This record gives sequence, C-alpha cells and structure tokens, in this order.
Amino acid sequence: MTANPLLTALIPLVADLSRELPEAERYRRLLLALRQLLPCDAVALLRLEGEVLVPLAVDGLSTDTLGRRFKLGEHPRLQALLAQRGPTRFATDCDLPDPYDGLVEGHRGHLEVHDCLGCPLYLQDQLWGLLTLDSLDPASFGRVDLDSLAAFASLAAATVMANERIAQLLRRVEDEHQLAEVYKQAADQHRPRELIGQSPLHKRLQEEIALVGDSELTVLISGETGVGKELVAEAIHAASARAMRPLISLNCAALPETLVESELFGHVRGAFSGAVSERSGKFELADGGTLFLDEVGELPVVVQAKLLRVLQSGQLQRVGSDREHRVNVRVLAASNRDLAEEVRAGRFRADLYHRLSVYPLRVPALRERGRDVLLLAGYFLEDNRPRLGLRSLRLTADAQKALLAHDWPGNVRELEHLIGRAALKALSACAERPRILSIDSQALDLPQQQSHAEPTPLALPEVAGGVPLREALDAYQKQLISQTLARHQHKWADSARELGVDRANLIRLARRLGLK
Repeated sequence: MTANPLLTALIPLVADLSRELPEAERYRRLLLALRQLLPCDAVALLRLEGEVLVPLAVDGLSTDTLGRRFKLGEHPRLQALLAQRGPTRFATDCDLPDPYDGLVEGHRGHLEVHDCLGCPLYLQDQLWGLLTLDSLDPASFGRVDLDSLAAFASLAAATVMANERIAQLLRRVEDEHQLAEVYKQAADQHRPRELIGQSPLHKRLQEEIALVGDSELTVLISGETGVGKELVAEAIHAASARAMRPLISLNCAALPETLVESELFGHVRGAFSGAVSERSGKFELADGGTLFLDEVGELPVVVQAKLLRVLQSGQLQRVGSDREHRVNVRVLAASNRDLAEEVRAGRFRADLYHRLSVYPLRVPALRERGRDVLLLAGYFLEDNRPRLGLRSLRLTADAQKALLAHDWPGNVRELEHLIGRAALKALSACAERPRILSIDSQALDLPQQQSHAEPTPLALPEVAGGVPLREALDAYQKQLISQTLARHQHKWADSARELGVDRANLIRLARRLGLK
C-alpha cells in the first residue's frame, strides 16, 4: 500500500521541529519536502517586512533571487497571494506579471503559460510571509493540491516559529514597525540599509555585530574602501539599546581642518569668521544616541586631543566658549587606514587609538566573501529594475562567472556602480524596450575582459644611500600618483579608483607630497 504523500512529506518536518538546525538548513528541508509533496520547477519562502517580501530560501530559482527585495506595490501577483488567507492558484491566462519571470533556472524565455500557486504563512494569527510554487507545466496543480498546500502551510508556519524561537529572533511586528519609524525620524533618512550575504565571513561579521551591538563599547570598524563600514555602523546602532535615539554620522575626511572642531563640538557666535550664530556640534546632536566618525584617521592631531577628552569625561566645549556641555554618546569609528601603523608613524595619538579600539571589528573585502557577490548583484539588479521600467533584470551565466572571477578593488561600492552602468548599457543596446533584460559579460565591461596583458611594473625611483624610509616611501608614492594621474588625464576620481583609495584621501596625500 502506498503511503499518503502528505504524511510522507510532513513526518520528517515534524521530527525537525525538536532539532536545533541552522536557519538555512531548516528552510532547505522545508522546501525539499514541499517539492516532494507538490512536484514543480521552483519554490520559494519569503518573509514579509513592511511592504517588502524578502526571500529566505529558494529552490529552482537563480542564486541572485536571495538578494532581491520584492516591493508589494510593484508585484500585484504577490499582493494577490497575501490578500487571501488560504492557497491561491492563478489561471494560466492570468495577465498579472510574474515576479519570477526570467529567474527560473533552466528557463530562458517568458513565463507566459505556467502553473503558479502560493499560500501565506501566519504566526500566532499574524501574517508572516509567503510560500510560492511555480511549474512550467500549465496543468501541474489541481484542487487536491490546494488542500495539501493548506495543510503543509500550517506545518511550515510551525517550522518557521521553531526556527525563530531557537534563534531568539521572534519580535512583535508592531514593535519592529515602531522602531523603524523612530529610527527614520531620528536619523532623517529612509529605513536602515541591509547587510546582505550568506558567506561564513559575512555570518561571522553579523554575529559580532549582534554581540557588540548590545553593549556600550566603543567600536573601531576597519576595512578597505567600499566594503560598507557605514552600513556596519548602522547595524550596530540598530542592535543597541540606543536604537530609538539618533545615529549621527560625520565624514572626517570631507571637512577642511579649520571646520572639523566646529563640526564635532559646535561653536558660539563670533568664534571665528563666518560664525554668525551659535551652532550645536555632532556630539550634542547625538546626545543619548550614537556618533559615527568615518575616516577618523584623517582628524588633525589637535582635534584628536579634544576628542579624547570628550570620550574620557563626556564633557565638551564649543569653539569660542568656556562653558562645559555634558553629553552621553556612544562612539563608533571607522578607517581604511591601519591606525596602529599611523600611531607608530606619529600621525595618530596612541591614547586615542586605544580608546577607540576597545572592540576592533574588521569588515571583510568583497573578494573574500565568495558567492555573496551574486546575492549583492541581485539586490542591486532589483533596485535598478523599476527605475528602468523592466519586468525582470537578470545576469547571464557568463556575467555571473565574470563577477565571481573579478578581484573587486572597490568592493561593494564598485559592484553597485557596475550593475547600474551595465544595466544602462544593456538597455541602450536593445532596439526596443524589452520586458526581460539580460546583462552579459560584455555589458559588465570588467577590466580583465578588456585586456589580459601583464601590467608594466612601476620602476622604483632612484634614492641616495642613507635616505630615511619615510622619504623613500614619499618619493615612491609621489611617482605612483603622478603616473596614475597622467594615465587618467588628471581625473582624481578615476585615479583614486585605480589606486583603491578614497578620492578625498588621495587629494590630501597629494597635497602633502607637493603634487597639488
């Protein structure tokens, strides 16, 4: 006698409820059981976050789907699924655009005629997310399958609840919404940006963020230009007890030395030329919250001493004032320089360095994160898709290989700009606007695709014997910057991109070397 297919699919999931499994593995087993119960070409589990559906696990869809964020206002088919309490099956001639058009693995064309089924998931009578199934056979699902999916959805909800309880991540939707709104108002910006990735290094970073976020420790965030140090600072603040208070940011490299002190501590009227009124500094604006000092290694030494005093005592003086102001601020700092080396070179105070680096946190470079590049690419593709008026924006197989093979000297910021440029290039090459646009490796136009010739090594400048190391290094840097500027017709942004440094830092270094 053949066992009941529904029972066969559900029994392993019931056994998994009492097991401690990683989230990815638990959801993978859930989708495998669903495909065993209802054979199809693609399944997905999505969590509802406000007005956005976030894919947590997919099977049969392209890898970059996990990096996409499906806004309900742009996807009426997903809206229709969430509007029903039970399963919904779309007619094969349904004219609502499919959010997975172009994303089903092994299928290159439009999903014009196929079978589409979905069911919302509820946790404690609250809408949590969605299960979706797609089959290329338009006659795959029937009435019995709707009933089976409804039964399966109940156990799927139990699986999700078990996972969230084990991970201690279950929060009330109302609290999360209130927290996001308070953060938005306090920071005067949109909802916090998201850290996307599944690599071991990225997961370790998220674990450290959760660990240090729930503390008052000062954090020094290090990493190359473009890795997302500001996003890490936002995540630490959001995970802290200060999350309902403002997060104030200051890029120390973007300010003239004469204004840094005023930006940090404020000034009184008449303190200097142009000070026509009193002004609060960033420390006062961040009182009760968090202050993020980006490129803290660029602070002048005189300002470093005053910053140290505020960190030690919580007291500051506005420029031109003798009155003390007390503030309660948690400081997060970031730098793409090696501050320990800057201390040894005498360009950064040792006592300030130790005060800032109570908890050092390194953000890994994109080239160290493996296939995270595809998830991030999916996020940026979905971000560009509605702006270009497309139903789907995707990468070809050769484009994915090119992304995985690239070294990413500019890290995530380089990838974001690359996807935006490539989408425009691919669209401009079309005679008429397509519904599905594929980006190939030629549109990406990555450096290694342009030329495979070995770069000409830079000859070291001639220096006399007995020259101090610092002078020799300055001579080398001066020659390297001069030659790079010459190659880029003295365009500082392009030169900084090739050298892998921030444009403001490059200009400042050039000034010190006498080049500008």
